[in-house]
Order: sequence, then structure tokens, then C-alpha cells
Amino acid sequence: MQLFRDRFDAGRALGQRLRVRLGGGGDRLVLALPRGGVPVGFEVARALGAPLDVFVVRKLGTPGHEELAMGAIATGGVQVLNEGVVRRLGIPGAAIAAVAEREARELLRRERLFRDGRPQARVEGRTVVLVDDGLATGSTMRAALRALRQQRPARIVMGVPVAAPETCESLQGEADAVLCVHTPTPFYAVGQWYEDFTQTTDDEVRELLARAAHGEGAASQAP
Repeated sequence: MQLFRDRFDAGRALGQRLRVRLGGGGDRLVLALPRGGVPVGFEVARALGAPLDVFVVRKLGTPGHEELAMGAIATGGVQVLNEGVVRRLGIPGAAIAAVAEREARELLRRERLFRDGRPQARVEGRTVVLVDDGLATGSTMRAALRALRQQRPARIVMGVPVAAPETCESLQGEADAVLCVHTPTPFYAVGQWYEDFTQTTDDEVRELLARAAHGEGAASQAP
């Protein structure tokens, strides 16, 4: 059974719930994890009357075992390390630095591509709503939350349309508030809860961010 027609439908459902949870007013910013989180974030930003930006996260793969994350880097030059993995495998600082430098170049490339010259939105002191299209293991979202915290927002609210129940529960301690609209059981993959889960393209991300930057559906788009 599908819960949502597509990511926009999911974003509208999430946005309505967040509007009730957060109430009106306040200095808010919606940050979406690209690419699939951006259509969701677009509708959430419209519902909240808030500006929209992307929060790009890049996994730092362990040398020789790239699928194993030894950390992550994120928008704003923030780096988060999985100290347990680093210690257990004895990964030297030079190896971490080399991977981080490579991923930082890719992160910067993506930010430039998505923003089309627009500056990164201000995070410090704001209520930040961090969204994605769904959570399975939640590893990317966890890294994003920890990285975002280092940019000193006043409050972080994490919201997703659908998530594995245990993942939603495990992230309660990472954000100031967590809203998972649906936590179905059993949970196998995010895409099974969407009628249309076609991959979001770079061009679609750019278009949605441009529309948001021009004030479509939001009260203010000031960075």
C-alpha cells in the first residue's frame, strides 16, 4: 500500500503536520537533503512560509571499505567523524584528510550547481526544519543533524513523511523535535510507500530552489 502519490504529496502532508506542531511566526528555515528531499522541502517551506535551502552531506568512506562510513562532511565546512570506526580500524589522520578533501570538492560542486550563485542561507539562531523524503537506516540524516548542530541553530526540527519506526525513535536524541508522519511496520524501503518514487534530478533541484528563492509560496526568502 502506498502512502503518498509522490514527493510533493508527501511534502504537503508533512508540511501540514509541521505547521500544527510549530504554530505561526518565528525565524524559520527549511533545509532539505538533496536530491529527493528537495521536493518534500519545497512543500514544507510553502506550508510554513519559510525560505528553503539545501543541506548537502557527503559520506567519508573508509579507505578500502568505502561503503563503511568513517564520518561525513556537510554544508558549511562541518566535519563529523565516527570516532569508534576510526579508532577500531586505526585510520591515520592523513587518510581521513585525503578523503575529506576529495568529498569537500564534490560537496562544493553540488552546492554551486544547486544554488546557481545564491549564498548559503543563515542557520545560526534560527529554527531549522531539516527534511528528507524518508528514512531507512537514517545514517545520512544522523550525520546531517550532527553537522547542522555545529552551526548553532536555535532549534532543530527533523521531519520526514515516512520512516522505519526504530530509525525514527533512534533520532529523537539528535534533534530538538522529531516528526515522522508515518512509521509503518514492516518497513523495507522508503520507495515502497510512494506511488511515484522516480529519482529527483539535479535540474529539478535547481528549479525548485530557484522557485523558492523567488518567493513562491514563502513569506520571506532572505538568507
